[in-house]
Amino acid sequence: MKIITGNPINIPSYPLEFEQIITAKNHNFVGREFVFAAINNFLNQYDRGYFTIIGDPGIGKSAILAHYVSQNPGVVYYNIEITGKNRVEEFLTTICTQLIEIAQNQDSKTCVERSRNNLTTNFPDFTTEGSGFLSLLLQQISDKLYPEQRIIITIDGCDRIDINNQPRGSNIFYLPRYLPEKVYFILTRRPFLTDKSGLLVENPAQSFDLSDDSEQNRADIQEYIKSYLNESCHSVDASAPSRRVGSVSEEKNPEDVSLNMKEPGFDDETNFMYVKEILSAINEDIYSPNLQLYYQNHLEKMNLATSKQQTMALQVLNILVQEQSISIEAIAERLDEDEYEIKVILDKWREFLHLESIAGEIHYSIYHASFRDWLRRQIESNF
Repeated sequence: MKIITGNPINIPSYPLEFEQIITAKNHNFVGREFVFAAINNFLNQYDRGYFTIIGDPGIGKSAILAHYVSQNPGVVYYNIEITGKNRVEEFLTTICTQLIEIAQNQDSKTCVERSRNNLTTNFPDFTTEGSGFLSLLLQQISDKLYPEQRIIITIDGCDRIDINNQPRGSNIFYLPRYLPEKVYFILTRRPFLTDKSGLLVENPAQSFDLSDDSEQNRADIQEYIKSYLNESCHSVDASAPSRRVGSVSEEKNPEDVSLNMKEPGFDDETNFMYVKEILSAINEDIYSPNLQLYYQNHLEKMNLATSKQQTMALQVLNILVQEQSISIEAIAERLDEDEYEIKVILDKWREFLHLESIAGEIHYSIYHASFRDWLRRQIESNF
């Protein structure tokens, strides 16, 4: 990966919980150069802006951001996945604290003096209500940057932000509508409806959808498998218990696992979460405990249990798990329901669906075959 700058800004150490995630996500990391190239192209093309990485659950967004941060000194990092980090007050408190320390490192006395006066054990109300204080810090830091410097703030998992305690129409996390020169935000999130982005900005903005580069994703998956097997070669034990890969039980032998990776469909795999769990599961069924928990979280977010449209939603889901791809019109016709009502349900599930245009009509499918199979089993067992 090409380093973003030869003169990075000095930033404070990341909170321990962030450091742990960065380290964990970096383990056995491979590839993704096409993503890093796109980020660097954006940074070189624009003097400020928002760059958003969009991808299905498990495709590797968090690992990409963690690796990017680890390889580029001077990048601010925030992860929404950690409990409590999805609230705007926590985000602004954490980020503004780091920005104040950056300002101190710049020896910007005006900013430091003002920030010290405003920074207390608990931030004053105006600091966590709106983007005013955040924008002020960004502007003052921007003013002190050298020509070749940038300040980059990365935020992982924007789809998990709790927007209930923000005014309607405000940007997610009160992110600034206008950015000073040399200030960039790099975000990751799952697929979303265009009108539900929660982000209105007047700066350069670019979205990078990982699903648009299936060939690159597949190549990186194969490289990841090779890397895993090479690492396993040094730790494999002849007396190790059996491993289940896909639906076939195998001895824990890298060569056997490698052969199993050639099963129909696996060479076309693009989901890192699924591959990682399949490779690492020992004496487990096709769904490891981690993968089952991951899918259970998906199902809870789909909110079938409490939905006012619970009956119809379950019917729609039952059709989706039985079909490779299907249109709203076909679902509505099969259920004898209004197409608008079907669309409301599918829009709510957008992050878990693939959309494909076939003969001018949008067709929907569950984002990953393994998740579709797991959902089918849940329906059969009545959840």
